[in-house]
Amino acid sequence: MSTGAAPKRAPVPTWLVIGSRAREREAAIAAHLETGVPSVVILEGLSDGSSALAFDPAVTPPSIDSVPQVLRIAPGCLHCSGNLILRVTLNRVLRRPPARLYISLASAEHLELLRSWLSETPYGELLDLQSDIAA
Repeated sequence: MSTGAAPKRAPVPTWLVIGSRAREREAAIAAHLETGVPSVVILEGLSDGSSALAFDPAVTPPSIDSVPQVLRIAPGCLHCSGNLILRVTLNRVLRRPPARLYISLASAEHLELLRSWLSETPYGELLDLQSDIAA
């Protein structure tokens, strides 16, 4: 007899990416991506230009497995802003969880506080925080 509860899903491996420039963080993420592994990348702030995460459909035919979903959110400390922008973005992403998630931070000033927040309910059960990627 079914209890009606949704089956528990495995937490999404998640990396926090830090570095002084957007271009460097994006290149570090691009180097970490695996073909065929659906990934979402949340980038804080604007690109420096020539992003390593800009894919040319003429070179890489678009498919859900080959091109990561790249989302940009407004710059500003993701911890100090009350996490509202990140919370809304994460909630949308986790409705259809990717195999991997990368969150690029414009500043590592409150990295440990953000990591702690992501470890709390509900994200602590939905995300499997990995070692940070330093660009």
